[in-house]
Amino acid sequence: MKLVRYGAKGKERPGALDADGTIRDLSGMIDDIGPAALSPGSLARLRETDLQSLPSVAPQRLGTPVARSRKFLAIGTNYRRHADEAGMPHPAEPILFTKAISCLSGPDDDILLPPGATQLDWEVELGVIIGSVARHVARADALAHVAGYCVVNDVSERAYQLARGGSWDKGKGYDSFGPVGPWLVTADEIPDPQALELFLEVNGTMMQGGSTADMIFGVADIISYVSGFITLEPGDIIATGTPHGVGMGMTPPRFLAAGDKLRLGIGGLGEQNQTVVPDAR
Repeated sequence: MKLVRYGAKGKERPGALDADGTIRDLSGMIDDIGPAALSPGSLARLRETDLQSLPSVAPQRLGTPVARSRKFLAIGTNYRRHADEAGMPHPAEPILFTKAISCLSGPDDDILLPPGATQLDWEVELGVIIGSVARHVARADALAHVAGYCVVNDVSERAYQLARGGSWDKGKGYDSFGPVGPWLVTADEIPDPQALELFLEVNGTMMQGGSTADMIFGVADIISYVSGFITLEPGDIIATGTPHGVGMGMTPPRFLAAGDKLRLGIGGLGEQNQTVVPDAR
């Protein structure tokens, strides 16, 4: 099942895609696609719904496919070829950092270029959305806590992240640095999260192409590991790392500028399209 949230920012309504790709309104069944809607029981009830019996919705803006997320976590340097292009050793344990909840944005919303920023970079990633509480979870049980999967662009300002000291977080959390979606694909439709193809283009040129098979730590490893430090709750989002081909790793480095257009996606999980615009607020 593909779950979406559609409408103007801050006024999104819950929906699902039918077999023809038409959005069907779920607001008569659930108030939103929030933590309660992501429980195994709730998802089972939604899957039993005859979507053709629900009102159709005209194409419009999509927001993040999950509401009221309390945590937006991410894993760094988690693809072998990406670690190699960055000249970094393969980590012995997952590198965990956080992205601000305030950076969440819809899959096709503009990316804001912060005033004075010079090293804006892209990172297509597999996103994992938690459906049930996970605390000290064994690897063998980890995937049972996944509600679904989605596309994430872990937008990063590299100078903020790496050149200015402290943690990575301040290079990862600016407004609009967390496009998520276009939809949440429930876990039953993704039998193997380690067999998904990812890509990202800038202005029509392919920059990233890879497979989740190249992950150093797979989804089950990540959930088990993180749940030993942080209780994972329904609606939490985990971005699981990016394949090779980021701007920082090029010779010379290639960073985003105002007017650049991105297209990115993951097989079976949909695509995002964004334009970089100056933040004139």
